[in-house]
Amino acid sequence: MTAYRIAVGMLLTSVLTSVSLHAEPTDAPSTARRPLSGSWGFRKVARAGETAGEWRPATVPGCVHTDLFANGKIGDPFYRLNEKDQQWIEREGWEYQTQLVLDDATSAREHLALVFAGLDTYAEVLVNGVSASRTNNMFRTWRIDAKPLLHRGDNTILVRFRSPIEYVKPAYDRLGYRLPAVNDQAEAMVSMWSRKAPYHFGWDWGPRLVTSGIWRPVTLESWDVARLVDVQITQDRLDTGVATLSLKARVQSARATRIRLRVNRADSESVIIEQDVRAGDTDVTIPLSINKPTLWWPNGLGAQYLYSFETRLEQATTNVLLDRRQTRIGLRTIEVVHTRDNDGKSFTIKVNGAPVFMKGANWIPADSFPSRMTAERYRWLLQSAAATHMNMLRVWGGGIYEDDRFYELCDELGLLVWQDFMFACSMYPGDDAFLENVRREAVENVRRLRNHPSLALWAGNNEIEAAWQGWGWQQKFHLSKAAQDRVWADYKKLFHQILPTVIRQEDPGRFYTRSSPSGNEDDIKSNKLGFGDMHYWGVWHAEEPYEKYADNTSRFMSEYGFQSFPEFSTVSKYTLPGDWDIQSPVMLSHQRHPRGNPLIKTYLARDFRAPKDFKSFLYIQQLLQARIIGFAAESHRRRMGYNWGSLYWQLDDCWPVASWSGIDYFGRWKLLHHAARRFFAPELVSVVAAGDKVQVWATSDRRVPAHARLSIRLLDFSGRDVWHRDQAITLAPNASRAYVTLAKGEILGGANPNGVVLVSELWEGTQRLSRNTFTFLKTKDLSLPKTGLKLDVRASTTGGLEVQVTASQFAAGVYLTGVDGFFEDNGFDLLPGESVVVPFRPERSMTPESAAAATKSIKAISVVDSY
Repeated sequence: MTAYRIAVGMLLTSVLTSVSLHAEPTDAPSTARRPLSGSWGFRKVARAGETAGEWRPATVPGCVHTDLFANGKIGDPFYRLNEKDQQWIEREGWEYQTQLVLDDATSAREHLALVFAGLDTYAEVLVNGVSASRTNNMFRTWRIDAKPLLHRGDNTILVRFRSPIEYVKPAYDRLGYRLPAVNDQAEAMVSMWSRKAPYHFGWDWGPRLVTSGIWRPVTLESWDVARLVDVQITQDRLDTGVATLSLKARVQSARATRIRLRVNRADSESVIIEQDVRAGDTDVTIPLSINKPTLWWPNGLGAQYLYSFETRLEQATTNVLLDRRQTRIGLRTIEVVHTRDNDGKSFTIKVNGAPVFMKGANWIPADSFPSRMTAERYRWLLQSAAATHMNMLRVWGGGIYEDDRFYELCDELGLLVWQDFMFACSMYPGDDAFLENVRREAVENVRRLRNHPSLALWAGNNEIEAAWQGWGWQQKFHLSKAAQDRVWADYKKLFHQILPTVIRQEDPGRFYTRSSPSGNEDDIKSNKLGFGDMHYWGVWHAEEPYEKYADNTSRFMSEYGFQSFPEFSTVSKYTLPGDWDIQSPVMLSHQRHPRGNPLIKTYLARDFRAPKDFKSFLYIQQLLQARIIGFAAESHRRRMGYNWGSLYWQLDDCWPVASWSGIDYFGRWKLLHHAARRFFAPELVSVVAAGDKVQVWATSDRRVPAHARLSIRLLDFSGRDVWHRDQAITLAPNASRAYVTLAKGEILGGANPNGVVLVSELWEGTQRLSRNTFTFLKTKDLSLPKTGLKLDVRASTTGGLEVQVTASQFAAGVYLTGVDGFFEDNGFDLLPGESVVVPFRPERSMTPESAAAATKSIKAISVVDSY
C-alpha cells in the first residue's frame, strides 16, 4: 500500500498510512479509569459546639436526601407532606468519605487524577487531610491532580459540602437589590447565585428539595506518557457520493514524545497518523471519508444510522496502547432558517436539506434526585416519546445538562434535541468570577454533547428575555433605574456575548438562539407573534378559550400547555384515602401552581358536566388536557409552511404531582400522551369549525405525494348514517391543506346537533391513516347515551392480555383502567357497533392466577359514566 504525507501545522509533521504498516496493539490501554462507587459514608457537618455524628452508609452517585431516606432518617420526600418537614436539610453542611487503597503498580503511575463528574455544589475535596480542590458548579467536572496527595496503601477521600443556601446568602445580602427568581420557593431567593439545577429550589410543578452530594460518578484515573482528553468529529462535506470528516483529538502528554493515533471503523481500513507532541495539550486533526454515506434521519422520516469510530492513542516508539475512545456520529445536515420575511421572522429547522415539522414536548429532569435515573427509565420515557411520532425534545433550561445516556438514546431514536443552557426565569449576577464559571461550564458541556447527531440547536435560556420585557419584574422587585441598567447589562454579557462565543469556538455551525422565546433582534419584542419561536400561555394562565390556539400560532411553538392530575393509581401512592380531595392539604402540596385547581375547574366546566366523584374527576380532567393540547397541536400542524414546530409543555415529571406532563412520575402515560400518538401521526385528518363552516384538513409529513381517500360521515349516536361524503385526494408532501369546506347546515340537515358525531377518516387503500371525531356542541351539551361497553379479555401470545372493547352506541373517551400496567391505547372514541382490541402489558410477569385476577379487574368507562 502507498503512504502519503500531509502537513498538520507549521511545527509538526505527520504520516497517514493504511493499517498494514503498523501492527495494532492488542493489550488494554495503559490509561485506567477506576470507579470509586463503593463503601462511601456520610454525615452532617457538626456546627460549633456540636459533636460530630456517626458515619452512615451512602450511595455514590447520590445525594443527601436519598441517603437520609435509605438510612431511615427521613420519610419518602414525595409522600404526603414529607417535603415540608425536610426543608432543614438545605441549611446544613454534609460530608462524604471513602477509603481508597492503592496497590504498588497504581501508585507508581506517572499521573493520578481524581475525577468528580458532578459535585452538588459547594464542596471542598480533601485527600488524606489535605485540601485538594474547592468546587462551585454542579454542572462541571472537577479534576484533581492527586499524584502528590495519594500514597501506596490506604488513602482517605473526604468531600465536605457547604449549605447551598448559607454559602451564597452573603452575596444576596450585599447586592443592594433583589434579582428576580419567580420560581424560587423561599423568601430569600438565592438560587440564581448558584450554578445548580434551578428546579431544586422549587417550580410551579416541582417540590423544593435543595440537594447536596456527589451526584455523578467519581473515578481514579491513572496514566503514563499521554492520554486522550477529547475527540471531536466534524462533518466537512456530505453528499450522496462521499462524506468528508475531520477528527480532532486532543492529546495531553507528560513530556515531548512521538505518538500514533489510529482511527478504526467497522468494515473500513484504519487511518493512522504519527506525530511528535510537546508536553501539555496538542490538537491533532485527522481527515476521514465515508463512501456512499447512509444518512441519519429524525424519527418518522428514515433510519437513524450511526457510525462508530474508535480512536486509539499509542506511543509510537514502543507500540504501547495508551488510551482509546469510542465516538458515535450520524451523518446529516441541520440548518435553522431564522430570517425576516413577509410574515415576520421564520424559525424553520431543515434536516438533510428539507424543512421538518418538529413534533414533540419539553423535557424536564425526570427525578428531583437525578442520580436515581436508570438506563431503563431513560429508555422508557424516550421510547414513549418516539412511539407517539415525536421527533424533537427541548431540554429545558431550569434542569440539568442531561446524562450521556439521554443523548445516546435520542441519537438511536431519532429525537432531535433543542438544548437550553441551564438558566431559567431568573436574572443572574454579572461579576467576573460568576461569568468565568459559566463560561467554563458551557465549554465543558458543549464539548461533551457536540458529537451527537440528535443535537439540533442551543438556546441561551428559558423565558428570561420575555420576562424582562413583559412580566413586570422591574416593578415587582422594586428595581431602580440604575439597578435595571446593571441587571440588563449583565444579562447581555452572558447571553449575547459569552455563550454565543463559546458556540462559535467549540461547536461552529450549530445554531444558537439567545433565549426561548426570542426573535434575536434588539428592536423586536420577545414572544411577538410571527417572530421566531413562541411560548403561548393565554390558554391556561389568562383563562382564554382553548380555541384561541388557532389564532396564536407563531413560526415555531416551543411552549404551550395545560395541566392535569395523574391517574388514581399514581395518586394513591402519595396519599391516604382521607386525602382524596383536590383541596386537601396533601393534594394541594402536590399541586404547585397557585391557581392550578381553579383553572382546571374553570376549563372543565366549559366542556364537561361535573364529575360524580374523585376518581371520575381524575379521568375527566385528563381527557380535558388531551382535548386541549390536541386542539393546539392540530392547529399548529394546519399552519405548516408558516409554523414549523409544536412542542408542548411538558413530557415528564420529576415527582408525583398535578402538572402539564403527558407522562407521570412513575412512567404512566396520561390520556394526553395516548392522544399525542393520534395528533402527531405522520398523516393527520383534522376538523375545525370556522363560523358557520366546517373545514376538513389533511396534513402529511411525507416527502412525496400520496393518493388517499377522505371519508366524512355524520352518524347519530346509535350508528345511523345521517350524511356521508367520500372523495379521492392527493396528500401534498410536507404540507397541510383544507380539502373540504362545508356549511354546518349542509352536513346536519335536520339532525339535532346534540345527538350526532362527524367522523372524518383518511385512508390509503385498506389502511386507515387517521381518524377525527368532531361534535358540533361541547360534550356537556351532548345527549350521550349509555354506551353498553362490553369487554372480552384474553391472554396474548406476548405474555400480556388483549382487551377487546365493543360499544353498542357512541362512546366518547373510552378509558381502560383497574389494573397496573400499560394499555397500548386509551382515551379513544368508539363508534356505535365498533370493536377494538387493545394490547395490555402488565408491570410484572403474569402467572395464571394474576392473569385471571387482571381479567376480572379491567374496566372500561366513557364520559357518560363519569356523571
